[in-house]
Amino acid sequence: MHEIGMCEGLVELIERRAAGRRVTSARVRVGARHAVVDDAFGQAFTLAAAGGTAQDAVVELIITPMTVGCRACGCRTESVDPLAACPLCGDEGVDLTGGDELVLESVTFGEEAADVSRHPG
Repeated sequence: MHEIGMCEGLVELIERRAAGRRVTSARVRVGARHAVVDDAFGQAFTLAAAGGTAQDAVVELIITPMTVGCRACGCRTESVDPLAACPLCGDEGVDLTGGDELVLESVTFGEEAADVSRHPG
């Protein structure tokens, strides 16, 4: 479950931005090439955030597509399937571009400071 490593880094970044404030939500944009599974990402974030300022935060995950260019017929389309084939001719000889980003788009903080015993390292 590669989502755990991804979420550990995100939680570290979020906690640095939080500077002790309680985090209520975060929005993360992940490219389709990362093959992130929404449920697994949510569980990994919950584990990574346990005991910190983002412990009860709601995470919105946005999967961005990649561009699929078929070498056989020239068709260009978008897909969120990392094992994409050409939707027009079915050929698997495709070039994939984009869809490899991992961006923390926003963080929302609560009114009161968080009461945490763990400090970001």
